[in-house]
Amino acid sequence: MDKLIHVSTKEDIFPEYRETPVGLLLEYHNLHRSFDSYSKAQLLIGMCMDNRKHLRIPDNFAYILRSGGGNLRYSEFKISYAIAIGGVKAIALLGHNNCGMANLYSKKEKFIEGLVETAGWNKEFAEEHFMNFAPMYEIGNEIDFLLSEAVRLRSRYPKILVVPLFYQIEDNDFYLIKE
Repeated sequence: MDKLIHVSTKEDIFPEYRETPVGLLLEYHNLHRSFDSYSKAQLLIGMCMDNRKHLRIPDNFAYILRSGGGNLRYSEFKISYAIAIGGVKAIALLGHNNCGMANLYSKKEKFIEGLVETAGWNKEFAEEHFMNFAPMYEIGNEIDFLLSEAVRLRSRYPKILVVPLFYQIEDNDFYLIKE
């Protein structure tokens, strides 16, 4: 965790992110900056679907895509739309600690049992479902995944600022990641 930098003052924001939509995101969320008014989105936030995360941002400030683990591999058309039509010039990738998509295979039996008991599936179908989709959604280590996803998106959208951020569930704050 020595790669994580807590943002508790404006000076903690890396210079290359200050005065950008990502810098504003950090100011709104961590530093409780007063909300400005927006008529169009300034950035795209890709984040986990986890229910423990709440963003402190103004209305109309960002497009938000939520998916397991913040995995945007299967959301590229939506990303392209936010850039091409929405005009965003920055993407914040927001991962968090204790993510359910990290080490997904360790949850296999609980996943299957949950579908059988809660959804009424038969065990074989639930197991097949897990085995077909888990490889697509497994992220491994949260920070390593964020860094690799940032590299992937930067190569796909070279003019777009792509910044991986880490969300600590315990303190509800964003952290910068030393790359």
